[in-house]
Amino acid sequence: MPIRRRLLALLAALPLAHAALAAEPWPAKPIQLVIPYPPGGSADLLGRPLALQLQQQLGQSVVLEYRSGAGGTLASQYVARARPDGYTVLMVLAAHAINDSLYPRLPYDTRKDFAPVSLVAQLPMVVAASSKLPVQDIRQLIQAAQARPGQLTFGSAGNGNTGHLAAEYFSTMAGVRMTHVPYKGSAGVVNAMLAGDIDLTFDSISTSMPHIRSGRMQALAVTSARRSALAPEVPTIQEQGLAGFDVTGWYALIAPAGTPADIIQRLSSEIAAALRQPALQSQLAAGGYEPVGSTPEALQAHIDREIARWAKVVQSTGARVD
Repeated sequence: MPIRRRLLALLAALPLAHAALAAEPWPAKPIQLVIPYPPGGSADLLGRPLALQLQQQLGQSVVLEYRSGAGGTLASQYVARARPDGYTVLMVLAAHAINDSLYPRLPYDTRKDFAPVSLVAQLPMVVAASSKLPVQDIRQLIQAAQARPGQLTFGSAGNGNTGHLAAEYFSTMAGVRMTHVPYKGSAGVVNAMLAGDIDLTFDSISTSMPHIRSGRMQALAVTSARRSALAPEVPTIQEQGLAGFDVTGWYALIAPAGTPADIIQRLSSEIAAALRQPALQSQLAAGGYEPVGSTPEALQAHIDREIARWAKVVQSTGARVD
């Protein structure tokens, strides 16, 4: 066959090869699950068992990729710019909605640059105090903060995360002033608490409870509207006088905008199936997580509500990125 005819035949075959490649069933290679905070935090403690269960269901590796920094915005930027092929997904926390109003200029659009997949779980937060702080409940904490304006310190896993804004919201409702000390992830906060470097933290119950159980930290309250099944003996902030206070952490998976709808639906269904597995449910319950599983549409509605809610909190508290 002359060279010219061979080239023409090759060119004619390229669209067919491309179509065959495009039709390749998903997933055909490992999936990257991006975690926006360092290992050891609540997102990691949820992401690891979830990834293992998804691997079993999908028959492909689900690899955790840690991209921490800037309140989770670095991870969000990375995923917003990733190829929308279903092989890069991001676990977001409430900070994803908070950042929309907290940061004046984000390198992505929170609403337009992502495709919602599923709301995975909710997790109450706990107000944990250093064993060196002589308070035993929220009323005593408020009294101590009133007596020493700006002197009590609270740590968070980073500027703009849920713990930071929950504490600012609490301060506004209680009429007190405390000093924020940001760390790089929950592990840094816990270490500072155990060393007595800070007075308290509003942190996920999954990371703080082991140290509360050991007596090295003390639980003053949970931040949700109802008590946590993990620590039913710990009262809510509402029960202790601040009516209406309700902050519950949440975790969801999103993908880059433009990810094919059939892949989004498949992944959402697989997450829901994973969360119904007794072994995974048991693991999550041990950490205080409350499994959800939702449709992409329900997650988008949830994110929209959270963006609006936290915008009001940021405005009312005057919170800012230090």
